[in-house]
Amino acid sequence: MGIEQAPTKEGREAARGLRKAAAKEERKVEAEKGSPLKKGAKRFDERSRSSDGKGAASKQR
Repeated sequence: MGIEQAPTKEGREAARGLRKAAAKEERKVEAEKGSPLKKGAKRFDERSRSSDGKGAASKQR
């Protein structure tokens, strides 16, 4: 759900806070890693692979 679609003012504020926290954490990880994190499908595959060494495609077979 997007920030503006939240039904209450508190929900919109919480969504903004979550988005800011996620961006801050991403910048921190990118700084530690020394390169930008992958986005989209590449990031999904990277995260899936890092958990157990196998890619998402091989897990679904």
